[in-house]
Amino acid sequence: MSPTLRAAFWMTGTLASFIAMALGGRELSPDLSTFEILFFRSLIGLFVIAALLTRSGWSQIKTEMGGLHVARNFAHYIGQYGWFYGIGLLPLAQVFALEFTLPIWTAILAPILLKEHLSGTRIAVIAIGFAGALIILRPGMVPIDFATMAVLIAAFGYATSHTLTKKLTATDSPLSILFYMTVVQLPLGLVPSLFDWTTPNLAHVPWLTVVGVAALSAHFCMVRAFLHADAIVVVPMDFLRLPLIAVIGLLVYGEALDIWVLVGAMVIFAGNFLNILKDKRRL
Repeated sequence: MSPTLRAAFWMTGTLASFIAMALGGRELSPDLSTFEILFFRSLIGLFVIAALLTRSGWSQIKTEMGGLHVARNFAHYIGQYGWFYGIGLLPLAQVFALEFTLPIWTAILAPILLKEHLSGTRIAVIAIGFAGALIILRPGMVPIDFATMAVLIAAFGYATSHTLTKKLTATDSPLSILFYMTVVQLPLGLVPSLFDWTTPNLAHVPWLTVVGVAALSAHFCMVRAFLHADAIVVVPMDFLRLPLIAVIGLLVYGEALDIWVLVGAMVIFAGNFLNILKDKRRL
């Protein structure tokens, strides 16, 4: 099997994981608060990571970057909260489209947090990305509600988290990063959920399991895809999440297809792809 086909295989797992996580969040949101969903996501993830560490060795969780892990996971938690909050209230395609602004925020944050050079190409990428976001949001024509802002803040939180993860990968293993992700975020979900606790019933258990497992498998599959192919191959595959979730939203929840969401997302994707092409030429 060629490297591209192997990457496509793993990206299929990534797409399925993200879509499953979105469906799980949508099904749980009428009954459970976002905080509670995130608590169980971390709890289930912790059991999975603990099982993997038991097999591969707990010594790898030793770290001298405790403060950076905490900062990274606060940012990631903000991203998780905004994403799941938006999933419960907005059309699924709109949430996924706005999530694709993540590389734009990363381009802004990398010079600040990683001291990377802000090139002319990156400035163009940022401008194109924001143009795409404006097409989706159409401020002044369509009301921008709290859920929409939550998803945009989520993309910023994810971008901050990803940028800090790049620092952590220089010293810590992927399993170590995932372990501290679940440990730090567990109380962040538990404490606020206690103020509005709803005990899950048997009907919730499958969806909670889907959310907990899919959150880990999405990242695992994407990392495996990048091992077999460059970003120029993997990222377009990841973009397939949008049309797939748009069709699922239409068939399962009766959500109308919004042409402006698709057009805006294509503009954002064009900016991201320009950045990838520039990086590949530099190599």
